Amino acid sequence: MRVPLTTQDFIERAEVVWANRTAIIDEPLQPAASVGTTTYGELARRVRAWQAGFDELGMEEGERVAVVSHNSARLLELLYAVTASGRICVPINFRLSRDEVAYIVEHCGASLLLVDPEVDEALSEVTAKHRFVLGTQTEEGLMRFGVAPRPWAEPDEDATAAINYTSGTTARPKGVQITHRNIWFNATTFGLHTRVWERDVYLHTLPMFHCNGWGMPFTMAGMGAPQVVLRKVDGTEILRRVAEHGVTLMCGAPAVFNAVLDAAANWDGEIPGRDTVRVVCAGAAPPSRTIERIITELGWDFQQIYGLTETSPLIAHNRTRPEDLHLPVADRAKRLSRAGSPTLGARFKISDSGEILTRSNTVLKGYWNSPEETAVALEGGWFHTGDGGTIEPDGGQVVISDRKKDVIITGGENVSSIEVEDALFSHPAVAEAAVIGVPDDKWGETIKALVVLVEGTEVTAAELIVHCKGRLAGYKSPTSIEFREEIPRTATGKIQKFKLRKQFWAEGERQVN
Repeated sequence: MRVPLTTQDFIERAEVVWANRTAIIDEPLQPAASVGTTTYGELARRVRAWQAGFDELGMEEGERVAVVSHNSARLLELLYAVTASGRICVPINFRLSRDEVAYIVEHCGASLLLVDPEVDEALSEVTAKHRFVLGTQTEEGLMRFGVAPRPWAEPDEDATAAINYTSGTTARPKGVQITHRNIWFNATTFGLHTRVWERDVYLHTLPMFHCNGWGMPFTMAGMGAPQVVLRKVDGTEILRRVAEHGVTLMCGAPAVFNAVLDAAANWDGEIPGRDTVRVVCAGAAPPSRTIERIITELGWDFQQIYGLTETSPLIAHNRTRPEDLHLPVADRAKRLSRAGSPTLGARFKISDSGEILTRSNTVLKGYWNSPEETAVALEGGWFHTGDGGTIEPDGGQVVISDRKKDVIITGGENVSSIEVEDALFSHPAVAEAAVIGVPDDKWGETIKALVVLVEGTEVTAAELIVHCKGRLAGYKSPTSIEFREEIPRTATGKIQKFKLRKQFWAEGERQVN
């Protein structure tokens, strides 16, 4: 017997096994009325109401539903509702500018656009065939409670479930097609490696638009774990919710846990969650000193993972092994800063050029409407990560040393250096520009631009940064600009960014943080 692996499996099990158990505790301060606390039975009822609403709009299987929202119960519901009905969910980063969002909505061909009230005005000119503001508009004008939705005619595990847009080697973001099979394997292996079980309580510190919350919403539903929604990252609020709800697991970029460490310094009383909270970090490994502080000052278990949007994302996992528990904390922290060992089903090898290649059930189907980009990424039957590194013989641990793609990861967000350079070049005073990532204790990496001005012109670094912010999301804009007489190039005119980065990275061997 062969039963298709689809996202329906997770919400279906949740309703059958955990109908009366708490499913979602929504952020109480949503700009739209908070959904409040729902059980898995109620969640399944709301999922069907969303699906019946899609039916009424005449949406066919395979049509795209774009969602621009902060973390919310409604966004979480849509990750289940859209995909489990055979449509495709396109969660979009709410930090993007109007033009950036408009490009994604148009590129994916979304039939339905759903926006958070907080971004509604800024995105008022971004439209689709159908457009609703999350909250009263969707509750009264879209969702159809008590109406049985049309079932997915022929569930297909190889069908695209979500398109997640990510910055990379092009000025425009690429739409990563994640299939039901990708999500199913990612959610299951993520749960295995992080030891998710029925007594967990998960806190959504990670933006849900990031690779569908890294797949954790599906893992948690399948295991019946309550999910606490945090709308905006705040260190004190994270500690408060750990104490209030008994949170045991959360995911995020290094900046999230730096915020918690800062808040812990002023926390009154014992830090909540000591010896019970597990944190999963990715985006860019924090300095080993930060990992050490999480272990000692918070008493939380630290786990490092490695992955990309294109790998759903999990392909490597790093957690202190029982054999290493006798080591001093500082030594354990250094080992935890590695990307990790291959997860179940994932395989790695290093190309002749030093690039990390991987094969896994979680690797993308392809880039939406970009067959040439897809062919390059999957050349030879391996996914080309764009990261340079090595594989340690002990445990097969992946160590990342460089980024061969023009990608900067700051605060867990991918930024295309080419896109930033395009914004700089649109200023009439800029003759040449090279954008690189440099180390930063808070954000992992931050964006630095090296700029050559047109002869006879003048402009300040602050003015160029403002110029970029008018064209890009704030997190994509340079945080510092250095003016140069020239930018060194090869004989063929190519800028070798690894050489430009080298002077800013003290360790020398590694040029990622």
